[in-house]
Amino acid sequence: CFESFIKTRCEEEEGEIYKDRRIHCSTDESHFGFWTRRLKNKHIYKHESQEIEQVVVKWETDVFMVTPKDSESERDEELQQNNDENHTIKQNQLIETQDKSLYPCGICDETFTKNSLLTKHLKIHTDDGLFSCKICGKTSSRKCHLDIHMRTHTGEKPFLCNLCGKGFSQKGHLTIHTRTHTGERPFSCKICEKGFIEKGLLTDHMSVHTGERPFPCKICGKSFSRKSSLTVHVRTHVAEKPFSCEICGKGFCAKAFLNLHMRVHTGDRPFSCVICGKTYTQKSHLSVHLRTHTGDRPFSCTLCGKSFQYKLSLMEHMTIHTGERPFLCKVCGKRFREKCHLTVHMRIHTGEKPFSCNICEKRFCKKCNLILHMRNHVSENSVSC
Repeated sequence: CFESFIKTRCEEEEGEIYKDRRIHCSTDESHFGFWTRRLKNKHIYKHESQEIEQVVVKWETDVFMVTPKDSESERDEELQQNNDENHTIKQNQLIETQDKSLYPCGICDETFTKNSLLTKHLKIHTDDGLFSCKICGKTSSRKCHLDIHMRTHTGEKPFLCNLCGKGFSQKGHLTIHTRTHTGERPFSCKICEKGFIEKGLLTDHMSVHTGERPFPCKICGKSFSRKSSLTVHVRTHVAEKPFSCEICGKGFCAKAFLNLHMRVHTGDRPFSCVICGKTYTQKSHLSVHLRTHTGDRPFSCTLCGKSFQYKLSLMEHMTIHTGERPFLCKVCGKRFREKCHLTVHMRIHTGEKPFSCNICEKRFCKKCNLILHMRNHVSENSVSC
């Protein structure tokens, strides 16, 4: 009968195995090999279906042959009605078969084609079905997500950049990193047309235009445009530092901060100034440094108009107008406008003198005092000459 099958594996769960046996089909007098009892039964069922169909056709032919000629229109109408009824029955049977092959979830009404898929889905709705991290206890509804999470503990980074060799724990992170080499910025702001390498950065940027910060801190009230940024911020209040350096043990509230810190140990300074060649561990530090070459002063005082290269310098300047002295000495109670002034003042109490003269080894608590002292040695040398 020239029947062909798409399955070639031997299905042992069906019982007898017919592999390498010659089976005789009594219907079409042919000999061929069957792999399983299921395929044999399916082949025989085909012949049985053909026989039933032939009987039905013969019965319809016999019935309609004895029908008078003057009833041909009625016979055609009745035949069409029978065909329509048979078609409707077949459709209903097909729908019923499809419905039986679906496995619905009793909680969210989602359906699945396999019972195993339904069982896997039900883990989302039950706490017992969650996959739990044995190290930190974090849970996930999917094992693949847990496997990715485990790399934060093991340090595994299977995805390597072909250009710089940097490793990543997720393929998506590698894709984003590669854009730093290619310059691709697929996510652009519709307002100012600024481009970004990932969608999250665009979302953060949009808050500049909209002012929207939907994630407020319940402790200090500070708002953030991303929930992940809020999560990192909250750790500063509770002193939670889940990411620690394996070399010095220093802890950090975000993994990104740990990655930056590791450059202190590795000596990696990937960001270099194209003008003077000075290198930096962070891109933001390079951006600040470039202002010394360009003279750019983007931070201006709204009261007197004075501009500054750094935001911190502007904040310190504003205390002149407000009279605020936020930095308090806990020893004597004296207040200072800038933290650096408090640091220098504390040396009076501690007796620390970090600046020493390389000629007479005299020490000073302020660098400016050392500079003044060095002039005395210069003047002495000039007089002796």
